[in-house]
Amino acid sequence: MADQKVTAMSMAADTSVQARANARRRALRLLPAPEPSAGLAAYHRELELALAASPAKRANYDRYLAAGRRNAEPDYLPIKLDVENVSRCNFRCTMCSVSAWEHGRRAGDLPLAAFKRLIDDQVGLVEIKLQGLGEPLMQRDPYFDMIRYARARHIWVRTTTNASLLHLKDNYRKLLDADPNEIQVSVDGATKSVFETIRRGSVFERVVDNCRLINAYCRDRGVTRTKMWTVVQRANFHQVTDLVRLAGDLGFKHLTFSLELVDWGLTEWRSANDAVSVEDELDPVALRQLITLGDQHGVEVRFWSATEKYSIDTPESLCPWPFERAYVSSDLRVVPCCAIGNPDVHQIGDALDPADPNAFTRHWNGADYADFRRAHLEGRIPEICQSCYAGSGREL
Repeated sequence: MADQKVTAMSMAADTSVQARANARRRALRLLPAPEPSAGLAAYHRELELALAASPAKRANYDRYLAAGRRNAEPDYLPIKLDVENVSRCNFRCTMCSVSAWEHGRRAGDLPLAAFKRLIDDQVGLVEIKLQGLGEPLMQRDPYFDMIRYARARHIWVRTTTNASLLHLKDNYRKLLDADPNEIQVSVDGATKSVFETIRRGSVFERVVDNCRLINAYCRDRGVTRTKMWTVVQRANFHQVTDLVRLAGDLGFKHLTFSLELVDWGLTEWRSANDAVSVEDELDPVALRQLITLGDQHGVEVRFWSATEKYSIDTPESLCPWPFERAYVSSDLRVVPCCAIGNPDVHQIGDALDPADPNAFTRHWNGADYADFRRAHLEGRIPEICQSCYAGSGREL
């Protein structure tokens, strides 16, 4: 009887702990998510301009909206793409798979002509993220030309930079003048020691000076485009309040704390990043206090996390990537999403093929993509996707 009582008490304690954990996760999911730096109204205005300029784009978008993540073989083309212009970087960040690549490079740069052809072929596009696992400014002028080419078609362009090269040859001016709709700037430490420990190969002083440069130019131009982006982890967790203050000091109006570390679809990176993750220690109440602190410094603080963001309960709760967008690597291979970002881990065909002008569309409509979507629809989440569904348990 005594053993049974102890067992019952232990089970009750486990249930209580699990209940508290579930409550904490629900509270974390209720934290406000980031919106476009220029505002949702600006996003919707640009969307309407893109749709109004092309009857084919509008018809494709209407078919996408009607589908509702219910069909493994959609009758529309993707409405969004992540396009990696370079797969090389001048940093070796501790949480990024690029740091394990020889010379910090996986493949050659995306040619401008190939980018233009991709944009022209994919008539459904209303939005792109122009950046992958590399530092896009390393490509120099072709990168700015890509932004201009997409923006001339009213495609919403979001990009990301480590800010290390903004001072060279007036890159900060060239970037903003190319008219991207949002520029995410990665800042993962509030002090030199923390920043340079995480973002290996960086110079903290140069990055903060460059942040001031581009934000001052935004003010001169009368536009809001930049957003400071911080990946929260063991090494910088103690600096979250300092990072809010730093964002205000550098002239940012927006700061997003990313609360998870992805695994790039690789077991070794799941283990490495789990070891430095603080997801299970996040206090929703304390995080909400950062919003108030941000308001005091003129910074809108928001939070990003895919932890238990997706589920197999309904089609609407599935990951949207297989049904609306894809990732195109710098060597023109199709990858399921940015959390993988490496065609050597998982690829679904080629984006462009000289012998097949409709290569991307053929793969989007092909059997491999259909099987990938069907696995999500039937609750058989592929192993490379499970960490975005399972939260801290990492198991479905």
